[in-house]
Amino acid sequence: MKFAIAQLNPTIGDLAHNAQQVLEAARQAARLGAQVLVTTELVLCGYPPRDLLLRPGFIQAMADTLEALAQELPPHLSVLVGYAAANPKARYSGEKPLFNSTALLQGGRVQQVFHKQLLPTYDVFDENRYFAAGQGPSSFTLPCGDWGIRVGVTICEDLWNDEEFWGGRSYPRNPIADLANAGVDLVVNLSASPYSLNKAQLRAAMLAHSAARFRCPILYVNQVGANDDLIFDGTSMAFNRQGNLVARLPAFEAGLAIVEYDPMGHDLRPAALAPLPSDENEALWSALVLGVRDYTHKCGFSKAVIGLSGGIDSALVAAVAAAALGPDQVLGVLMPSPYSSEHSVTDALALADNLGIAHQTLAIGPLMADYNQVLDPLFADTSPGIAEENIQSRIRGNLLMAISNKFGHLLLSTGNKSEMAVGYCTLYGDMNGGLAVIADVPKTRVYALCQWLNRQVGSGAAASLAELSDRASALTNGLIPQHILDKPPSAELKPGQVDQDSLPSYDVLDDILERLVQRHESVANIVAAGHDAAVVDKVVRLVARAEFKRRQAPPVLKVTDRAFGMGWRMPIANRWTSEVQAVAQPSDPEPLLQT
Repeated sequence: MKFAIAQLNPTIGDLAHNAQQVLEAARQAARLGAQVLVTTELVLCGYPPRDLLLRPGFIQAMADTLEALAQELPPHLSVLVGYAAANPKARYSGEKPLFNSTALLQGGRVQQVFHKQLLPTYDVFDENRYFAAGQGPSSFTLPCGDWGIRVGVTICEDLWNDEEFWGGRSYPRNPIADLANAGVDLVVNLSASPYSLNKAQLRAAMLAHSAARFRCPILYVNQVGANDDLIFDGTSMAFNRQGNLVARLPAFEAGLAIVEYDPMGHDLRPAALAPLPSDENEALWSALVLGVRDYTHKCGFSKAVIGLSGGIDSALVAAVAAAALGPDQVLGVLMPSPYSSEHSVTDALALADNLGIAHQTLAIGPLMADYNQVLDPLFADTSPGIAEENIQSRIRGNLLMAISNKFGHLLLSTGNKSEMAVGYCTLYGDMNGGLAVIADVPKTRVYALCQWLNRQVGSGAAASLAELSDRASALTNGLIPQHILDKPPSAELKPGQVDQDSLPSYDVLDDILERLVQRHESVANIVAAGHDAAVVDKVVRLVARAEFKRRQAPPVLKVTDRAFGMGWRMPIANRWTSEVQAVAQPSDPEPLLQT
């Protein structure tokens, strides 16, 4: 019995296109001799559809598309398709109106429907908002010779509740245990599990544990591609009943594989294993490239514009954009002020030349003078400060938005996670944009990723950067000019300014932020880990006071397990200070800094 697993890249709401992807995968599977095709969670509408699910017309159109798809599929192929199904009992029972479902399509019609049982409500997930929980176990039987193969059906979160693996349960039931007790021969899982650093390894360990614990092979099929802020890495896998990996699809690209089930041995046979990214940096690079490419194209753009400051953040974003869209689809704009150093201009020009992207220079000195002249009567008898500094950033933001509006380019903002966390960024200035590419990448990781990029060129391994390989092969010093990596980071909004005038060193800051934001450690624990109490207090205050900025930021590509996006839900008007140490406490509440 041959199973085909297809990790597809759906576009949210594009029912016809998504159905066509399923149909093409089904035809390929049939040509390869498969009897069953397994697709991904909610593949027909794309994941996550969010409040599109509240529109009755959308749900009806999805049902109609499913029925039409069933009639077009190869006649002897059984296909599992993820979609949102109406809950007929909702009107009378008070249940949610929909199920997160999988339809079994056979012989031109919908034969069975299975519902997701465990509905996540943490981080970016809010499935209780839309869906009722299914009741299991869910399975169907495939004829095979003189006997049948009983296939258990699960959807994403249904796999993530093994108390032995996690040390406890998040839900009362474990659907995998229920299926094993019901005697299924094989479990399939239709998934849409977003990417974050090291998550692929965690998934593999969890699947291997469940397969071995219940002596039941598992086929896991994960969505690939990016939808808004979420990136899906694919990396679909199959494990035999001993918990050994027997098949794997590539990361960050669509694909289809055949995995054969041996009914005599009651197990999966070994198949092809696609290689994984060589390290975290390669995986992160691939995720960012995919995130920019899909966001750009799915939102109807073809070209991007970026402000090139000569700093490392804009250098990384420009490299990602050139790889994602092609160098000829990226415009870099230099906007030097009287405070910009000469090397900032030369570094930005060197970067643009290395990447092969077009560039323009728009000097902002005259505009700064005009602003100062207009504001001078109002600002008289005050000392120059942050307001004057940030005029530069807002001028640049205005110019970039004008270019975006005029030519239809997507403006990519270049701020990193460290800056976003503590508010070291300017509203309506460098925060302008349609997508925040690296706002979930800490500053120290930005440096590491740029150094990795340069090593790929220096080692001759630029083939892993396919879109830039032609240019990279001609370079000897890396894509990112070395001076960008070596110089102290600076916003250059006043003479001699460097980031560490206002912030701790990024090594210190990023460790505090990881403990505070991602691990939810208390202030006392962070100080006990070796950090200065006054520095920790300052960082905690800055994080809290910058919430209003993050609420107005562009969508942030999520690459860690705690991003400033859908999963971050902090209040703006917030006076929680109980954990902050009594270090330089002001007598009056601090105002939010409008910077």
